[in-house]
Amino acid sequence: MKIVVVSDTHMPRMAKALPPRLLSELANADLILHAGDWTSSDVYRELSKFAPVKGVAGNNDGETIVKKLGFKKIVKAGGKRIGLVHGHLPYSSKKAEQNAALSFEAGQVDTIVFGHSHVPFLKEQNGILLFNPGSATAKRKQPQYSFGIMSITEGELKARHIFYDNKV
Repeated sequence: MKIVVVSDTHMPRMAKALPPRLLSELANADLILHAGDWTSSDVYRELSKFAPVKGVAGNNDGETIVKKLGFKKIVKAGGKRIGLVHGHLPYSSKKAEQNAALSFEAGQVDTIVFGHSHVPFLKEQNGILLFNPGSATAKRKQPQYSFGIMSITEGELKARHIFYDNKV
C-alpha cells in the first residue's frame, strides 16, 4: 500500500496548483493523508481525483474545513493505525512533534503524522513513528520543498521524504 503524505499546502496563497513532483507520486497512490493547513477545500477536491483522502484541519483552516475534518483522527490502513493531527494543539508553547506525540495515548496508534512546523521530521519515539512530511508548497526556511511517502507491506510500515527544489 502506498500512502502519499502532505501537510501545510496553504493553497492558493502559496501555490496555484499542486507541484508536478507531488502529482507524479499521487498518480499511483492508494491513500492520501493531509495533516492540515489546506486553507481551501479546493485542495481536498483536487487530491480526491487521485485516491481516497483522509485529513485534519490546521490552525490556518477556516470553519468549513474544521467542521468537515476536525483536528484529530485515527486512520486505519494496511493493518496499521495512523494518528493524524496538525501539531498546533494541545499546547501552543510546545513544538509540533511534542504536541503530536501528546495527542494520542499509548497503544492507540502505530504512527503519528503531523505538520504545522513545515519542517520534515522522521523519528521513532516510544515505539511510535512520528512523521512530518514538511510542505510541498511553503518550505519557509527549509532548503527544499517536501512531502512524504509511507508504504505498508506485509504489516511493515516505512516512511520517507521526497525533497525537490521547484514547486512549479
